[in-house]
Amino acid sequence: MNIAIIPARGGSKRIPGKNIKLFAGKPLIAYSIEAAKASGLFDKIIISTDSEEVADVAKAFGADVPFIRPETLSNDVVGTRPVTNHAIKFCIENFYKPEFCCCIYATAPFLDAQYLQQGLDSLKQHSEKSFAFSVTSFPFPVQRALIKSAAGVSPMFPESIGKRSQDLEEAYHDAGQFYWGKTDDYLSNQKIFSHHSLSVILPRHLVQDIDTPEDWQRAELMYQAYVQGQKSE
Repeated sequence: MNIAIIPARGGSKRIPGKNIKLFAGKPLIAYSIEAAKASGLFDKIIISTDSEEVADVAKAFGADVPFIRPETLSNDVVGTRPVTNHAIKFCIENFYKPEFCCCIYATAPFLDAQYLQQGLDSLKQHSEKSFAFSVTSFPFPVQRALIKSAAGVSPMFPESIGKRSQDLEEAYHDAGQFYWGKTDDYLSNQKIFSHHSLSVILPRHLVQDIDTPEDWQRAELMYQAYVQGQKSE
């Protein structure tokens, strides 16, 4: 048995009500719920929220909200892992112990069920690993990053600034969509961003952080272009 856990607080300082704000006509969280359902991988899709309003929207799209998240896990400084682990423990105590758990962000309108499947498949195929999560490549070599200061501009990696792009190793970053893990490893001190994990590489056009109003506008434009492109194929 597998469960999906979607953390979705009610508050957001930079984008008020972000998780249920309409994105291209639907509440943002709806995209994550629908992708999880479309994958057919989960026995339960659990929303961890401190908001009755978020809970009502999530239920309307077919997710489970078996609890309201405690205040101790609902402030700005609490990370995702304690929230995920709280939901896993609740599931174990009240339903069953899942074999695999997948934390899915509520702010992932480009989430595609096929990549969720890839993540689970890769974790099953590599029994020595603990986690599998989404990544994407940087659009420009990070080794040629610049630092700006009062003194001017200087290279972050002086030894690489003069090298050709094709001579530098490609770098990746967390795509912020999903994080598969074995239940026991989630509940351990095992780190996700480590050699214990596998990566699921996403194309860059399916990745966009949504933290600011500018991010939101860019994401909607990307989404509209992506959907229009799919229709024209």
